[in-house]
Amino acid sequence: MARTLNGTVDARAGQEQADALAGVFSGQKGGPVSALAPLVGKVLGVERASIEFKDSGRRHSARIGDEIEVEDFVPEGLAEPTQLENVFHPSNTTLTVAKPTASRIAAFDMTFENEGGSAFSAPFQWSA
Repeated sequence: MARTLNGTVDARAGQEQADALAGVFSGQKGGPVSALAPLVGKVLGVERASIEFKDSGRRHSARIGDEIEVEDFVPEGLAEPTQLENVFHPSNTTLTVAKPTASRIAAFDMTFENEGGSAFSAPFQWSA
């Protein structure tokens, strides 16, 4: 099923940087996101917003207009969070199972809420 895609760049980004990131979001620049490009039927565009990221141990949050915060899931009696390994995912091949403690995104006249649902966390770094 074809999905729509949108992206957000930091409000401080210059036009050249915003255009380059739009190419990344759409998969036109290659890299991990290009594997998702066949699933996208329509690119809605790129919005600008202030972006803030926090990582405090097992709690990770991103504020991009709205806020998303997840807490890594540690099963009772274990010291470390549950992880999925050897996963085909654009961010990392190891994903940590997490629970969203705050999760609301509103962009392009759409709203997505997932508080109390399921999520994951994963460190990643993309470079050209």
